[in-house]
Amino acid sequence: MNKDALQKLIDELNGAIVSLKPDGEDYDAIIKQIGDARFVMIGEATHGTHEFYQTRIEISQRLIKEHGFMAIAIEGDWPDAHRVHRYLQGKGNVTDSERALNGFQRFPVWMWRNSTLPPFLSWLRQHNDALPAAQKIGFYGLDLYSLNSSMQAVIDFLNKIDPEAAQRAAQRYACFDHLNQDPQMYGYLINAGIKKACIHEAVAQLVELQHRAFEYLHRDGVTVEDEYFFATQNARLVKNAENYYRSMLEGRVSAWNIRDSHMMETLNVLADHLEMRFNQPAKIIIWAHNSHLGDSRATEMGDRNEFNLGQLVREQYGQHSYSLGFSTYEGTVMAASDWGMPGEKKSVQPGMQGSYEELFHHLKHKNFFLNLLNNEKLEHYLNIPRLQRAIGVVYLPATERFSHYFFTHLPYQFDGLIHFDKTSALQPLS
Repeated sequence: MNKDALQKLIDELNGAIVSLKPDGEDYDAIIKQIGDARFVMIGEATHGTHEFYQTRIEISQRLIKEHGFMAIAIEGDWPDAHRVHRYLQGKGNVTDSERALNGFQRFPVWMWRNSTLPPFLSWLRQHNDALPAAQKIGFYGLDLYSLNSSMQAVIDFLNKIDPEAAQRAAQRYACFDHLNQDPQMYGYLINAGIKKACIHEAVAQLVELQHRAFEYLHRDGVTVEDEYFFATQNARLVKNAENYYRSMLEGRVSAWNIRDSHMMETLNVLADHLEMRFNQPAKIIIWAHNSHLGDSRATEMGDRNEFNLGQLVREQYGQHSYSLGFSTYEGTVMAASDWGMPGEKKSVQPGMQGSYEELFHHLKHKNFFLNLLNNEKLEHYLNIPRLQRAIGVVYLPATERFSHYFFTHLPYQFDGLIHFDKTSALQPLS
């Protein structure tokens, strides 16, 4: 892009952005753009940036207080999030918001066990305490990495209400034995011809739970409704996780697509559950990485025939959905140097030349909101793809271009974007 064209783009962006103060107390422009959307996806450009988490929390508080949102669904495992959910409902013996996060023990623990979450969960618990049981805000996990704990949760639920059914579940799930708590081993053993697939057992268990819904719910009434929903979703997760780990090595279909399909399936099941509970259309806030929530058709993922949750939500819910992305130019981030390694406070390199991050660094405001909806002029100026940075749980500055940047059409990827020029690392809980 030549200098004149770049200056026109900068001028256009300067006229479109809305300044956000460093402590981010005013999100009126964002709330206005969200409007009547019922599925609000709030992203993050890293899994370890304080400002992304804190801003997401503050926007979510306003959506809950002012617009009646019913639940938060996170890029986290279903059983781990359920411990938080029970705390928010006033159930169980967990009375401390920090202890409510103890279920999150899988790498990367800082992703949900960090200093931003306990104050928010305490606020949400206080908010819920003033509401009747059926109207309390929930907290749910969309991901599928909890194969072992989800199987155990199904068996534990059935042991309470139907011991014979619990025995059948244990027999079916015994197919997954000898994995040493490592679900990836399942795919390796099948690929090596050492083990048969467990798909039939996983499906059979889900089907039995679904078929016995009427019996369980009418025998034990409303007290078991939430627990039955939790158990059934765990059984659904086992079925989808089996497919995911088997597909990782078979290569017949993208494991990424299976994962995000599971997230969408979970979101739809959750929406149905909430609509019955609240007796009105579901309103859900979704927290996940930009790579899951920005429309994949506007990124390199689409070229690889991969899709994500953001695309699926847009396709199904259209104008009833809203997606908000994040970006940063430089700062620090909590990330590991390799999968499974401890988190470190790492320096984030300045945005690369030709990237959105570098472009935003040259604008008049350092922290701002950019509305991407219904702006034909901006679409015209941003019609050429630019590099965009994505830092997950691993950050590799030495290979940053190839490890963390990909091309996107920003106006088609998100409905809005928040940029913080300089950001800081999350503080993990001890």
